[in-house]
Amino acid sequence: MRKGFSLITAIIIMMAVSVLMTMMISLSSVTVKSTMDIYFKEQAQLLARSAVEYAVLATSGHDNRQSCVEHVNVLYPSVDNPTHEMNVTLWYLGNGIVNCNTVLDNNVSTDDSNLTAIVDVVVNVLENNNTGITEPIRIHKRTIQKL
Repeated sequence: MRKGFSLITAIIIMMAVSVLMTMMISLSSVTVKSTMDIYFKEQAQLLARSAVEYAVLATSGHDNRQSCVEHVNVLYPSVDNPTHEMNVTLWYLGNGIVNCNTVLDNNVSTDDSNLTAIVDVVVNVLENNNTGITEPIRIHKRTIQKL
């Protein structure tokens, strides 16, 4: 009778340990996925900020009286192996802007407000083998910048 009781006790203990091990493994895989999602989201937020600065840089090196920079598209970190896609659209406010499809107001009367842009940035984390994410991550940022 004692041998049978010891056998049943050993099986119950082994079952309890296996259930705990299964729970630990599933929890660790959820933690890894959560960490990856947080990493890519934080990186997308930083890239959105950088995309605004890059768009302002692109417009400062461009003659906005002749034509204007309307869209800036960037793949990060490289074109061959991207993890993030940044799409920037610029909407202009100002006097004397010609040959531009994205002018919101062309009747600005003060020099201080002339040549201002609303910079609209959308950063998408690409769902490919480089990232390993399963849910889409999309960051949208809109700012107004004096050019």
